[in-house]
Amino acid sequence: MKILILCTGNSCRSQMAHGFLQSFDKHLQVFSAGTKPTLQVNPIAIKVMQEIGVDISHNTPKNVELYLNDTWDYVITVCGEAKEICPTFIGKVKKQIHIGFEDPSEVKGTNEFILSEYRRVRDEIKQVFWEFYNNLK
Repeated sequence: MKILILCTGNSCRSQMAHGFLQSFDKHLQVFSAGTKPTLQVNPIAIKVMQEIGVDISHNTPKNVELYLNDTWDYVITVCGEAKEICPTFIGKVKKQIHIGFEDPSEVKGTNEFILSEYRRVRDEIKQVFWEFYNNLK
């Protein structure tokens, strides 16, 4: 099973989803990319994933253009902007779906509040992708 997870920056939500799917099943071929990738994975995303034993610290944001000529079982968008751009995704895709999540990197407030929002979104991503994974079987 080959899965591509797309977001805008490929620094937070798509990286978390990538990390979770890979932790659920090492046999899955999971990749993530962005329509406008950032230079590095969001450090707070790395921190909240490490809290629950999933290491995404070695991941790097990649451009979706790297994957356009590949064949995919699933292409999953996790943010609205990527969803808008992805109808033009020209790769060979069996199933393209959207599972949107709020962007914790846009949250304003105290450090404690920001961290709590990253954890909330992380937990939502874990739950939804666990359900997705179980439906693959």
